[in-house]
Amino acid sequence: MLSRLLSIPVFLAILAPAQAQQNVPFPGSIEIEQSLDRLNELGTVLMIAAHPDDEHTAVLAYFARGRHMRTAYLSVTRGEGGQNLIGSEQGPQMGIIRTQELLAARKIDGAEQFFTRAIDFGFTKTASETMEKWGHDRILSDMVWVIRRYRPDVIVLVFSGTPSDGHGQHQVSAILGREAFDAAADANQFPEQLKYVEPWRTRRLVRASFGGGGRGVPPAGVGAPGATPPATAGTPPAGGRGGRGAQQAAALPNAGEADTGGFNPILGYSYQELANMSRSMHHSQGTGAMRQVNPGVSSFGLVAGEPSSKDLFDGIDTTWNRLPGGAAVGPILEGAIRNFEPAHPERAIPALAKARSLIAAIGDPLAKIKLAELDETIALCAGLFVEAQAQQAQVSPGGQLSVTTTVLNRSTAEVTLDGGRVEGIWNEPLEVKPAKLGHNQSARVQFDHTVPAGEAYSQPYWLAKPPAGEVYQVDDQRLVGLADTPPVVQMWLRLTVDGAPIELVRAVHHRYAERSEGERVRPLVVVPAVAVNLPDPVAVFPAAAPRKVQVALAANVANATGELRLDLPAGWKADPQSQAFKVAAAGEVEELTFEVTPPAEETTATMKAVARVFGRDIASGMQVISYPHFPLQTLFPPSDVKLVRANIDVKAHKIGYIMGAGDEMPDALRQLGLEVTLLGQSDLEQGDLARFDAIVAGVRAYNVRTDLKANQARLLNYVKDGGTYVVQYQTGDASLNLGPYPFTVPGGTRWRVTVEEAPVIFPHQDSPLLQYPNHISPKDFEGWVQERGLYFATQWDKQYQTVLSSHDPDEEGMEGGELWTRYGKGVYIFTSYAWFRQLPAGVPGAFRLFANLLSAK
Repeated sequence: MLSRLLSIPVFLAILAPAQAQQNVPFPGSIEIEQSLDRLNELGTVLMIAAHPDDEHTAVLAYFARGRHMRTAYLSVTRGEGGQNLIGSEQGPQMGIIRTQELLAARKIDGAEQFFTRAIDFGFTKTASETMEKWGHDRILSDMVWVIRRYRPDVIVLVFSGTPSDGHGQHQVSAILGREAFDAAADANQFPEQLKYVEPWRTRRLVRASFGGGGRGVPPAGVGAPGATPPATAGTPPAGGRGGRGAQQAAALPNAGEADTGGFNPILGYSYQELANMSRSMHHSQGTGAMRQVNPGVSSFGLVAGEPSSKDLFDGIDTTWNRLPGGAAVGPILEGAIRNFEPAHPERAIPALAKARSLIAAIGDPLAKIKLAELDETIALCAGLFVEAQAQQAQVSPGGQLSVTTTVLNRSTAEVTLDGGRVEGIWNEPLEVKPAKLGHNQSARVQFDHTVPAGEAYSQPYWLAKPPAGEVYQVDDQRLVGLADTPPVVQMWLRLTVDGAPIELVRAVHHRYAERSEGERVRPLVVVPAVAVNLPDPVAVFPAAAPRKVQVALAANVANATGELRLDLPAGWKADPQSQAFKVAAAGEVEELTFEVTPPAEETTATMKAVARVFGRDIASGMQVISYPHFPLQTLFPPSDVKLVRANIDVKAHKIGYIMGAGDEMPDALRQLGLEVTLLGQSDLEQGDLARFDAIVAGVRAYNVRTDLKANQARLLNYVKDGGTYVVQYQTGDASLNLGPYPFTVPGGTRWRVTVEEAPVIFPHQDSPLLQYPNHISPKDFEGWVQERGLYFATQWDKQYQTVLSSHDPDEEGMEGGELWTRYGKGVYIFTSYAWFRQLPAGVPGAFRLFANLLSAK
């Protein structure tokens, strides 16, 4: 689908740091000075870890902003399995959010970003489970590909590859990183990649040490022992996240240090401060922090390769002398840097033009990347504003795309617009009328084309096909590793600046003003004529009775006319089978209702909603992820619904829900026909709680809502007066008073069951929570996703009774995942099982179990 976007020139351009006209952290002369220094520095560093926020950000900032080296972070996953502190997105949507947060962080610390195809499937305690789910060779090949493509001199591992790393995915990032160091240099390893790249021998493989204060905000689970739990029933899982009892990494020979606490007077920050600013972009993970101004040094241990003692680049030539034909380039660029005048950056152009002709003659891939950087630096020195602005943010197949490309000369440099071409949906010359641009003169090039009727929607490339287990399917080798999808359309412009020919590339985007946020930019996307949006990914039928299913048709074009049908498996019926529709205006939504009748027997199936519009079947919805700290992201999930026919009885009807850090439980509970009300501060302070049959506290609600903690007494009085209060998992905090009687939820990650198929037994088989109104059996724990539970209680008052016991392999059972007690006339329940994942995923047994919690009396 995207292969035509990646001609060889574009492929090389992708390897160069992206240049942006908007939201540059250090604009003006600072950016130009950074660019000039970067041109004359040919060292390359690649850091490898497992997740967004695992990176040693101060090290990235030091090498990218301080040493001006090409610096990148390879995150094995996009963080799909983590929790979300800013919304309800999970899974692939969570991965999109964390991808964009990493890209926002990289704009600050100056590094680049890569990924493998591995999916974060949640916390795991062992490397063996991670290898089993990802596949050793698949992820190793991706690491080898990134190394061969990026060609680093030094690779920095964040983790050790031992159980002391805690998270199994942390361990695997280092295990495979060590193997990839050697495999990338071996032409017999993954030879299919050699169509595009050559084997590459990295000179040095090191591991970062986090002592000395140079680390910035510590990534979770790195180098810090987990909290020591109190004595309790059950044994802590082996290798808890950095636990003291875990197998420790062997000491490594010293490989040098980096002054990550050093102050950069040009930027006005230390690299430590940049690290804090960069990590604070991970909004969804709650890593916002104040800048730290303390001095600090990061040290490194040698894992493999050539030894070093003082600096990671001991013995590595990072000058232009390393490239054949490059010796003459360095002195020219040194002169440009030495003579740079911030008030007159255009005076550096003659030297850059002289260097350009020399660099263009060098065939090394690194020289091609430097050539693209040099062209952008010349544009900065000339004060050029170059933008490809789409009239609209989205376009549909068969629709008209209108793009205005603007070139504005804001300096006294002599600038000529010579020509250009379009790449992406179209690959053709751009009709440009050559123009000389004087000071503050501009040229505009208009491009108007009809999008082909069969054009694919611009889905994030890793979501274009369903994943294979816990690995994304990406067929085009050239896309593997890229942080983001290549642009739908981009403009290549040929200009002459003070006699120097340059080429600039600009992705077509849509720039607009948001009244509450100011200027924003979003990428151009190709969208379906009509998006087939389903309100829920799951439809639960707790009995054999029919229920209504609504489908929302969101028009992206005017006069969208067609027919909507439901494709159902045998035994399921829809009335009507199809319906005609017409949506007059783009942006309007029409809802169509069908009555779906399930079979009598329990089963699960898939229903697909398909709209036939303008002769094309559309079987995808459209979701826009919008947060102020990154550009809007659009994806097109399949218009499928998981149908769950299961016998589920629930005696409660009116439910009050206290939303915590964000989850999809309220909508999931409505699937049972329950009336769910979200409780705000005024409800907790003075509302009539007695009107609810049960109240549920959402995940981490006590961690994020002070109004909940302030009104704990009212909630316990609600229980005492006969109510049922269900509290889902909360992260460990000694200050939390969660129940009517004391119990302890420790910090750290050792008290959890990470294997979703882990056995579950019933310590008290006759517990009413297992018998009423649904009889619970081991079958109800089949088909669970990602994990059993997290942040189990470790100590509890004798007034509580346990309900379930579970454990990961080679560990003892833990009963603290569900506690209950009668308090006054009512029932209090604490449950750390992962209902927030199971119910939205349509796990029948989880619905039955949770129905029993709500019905407890």
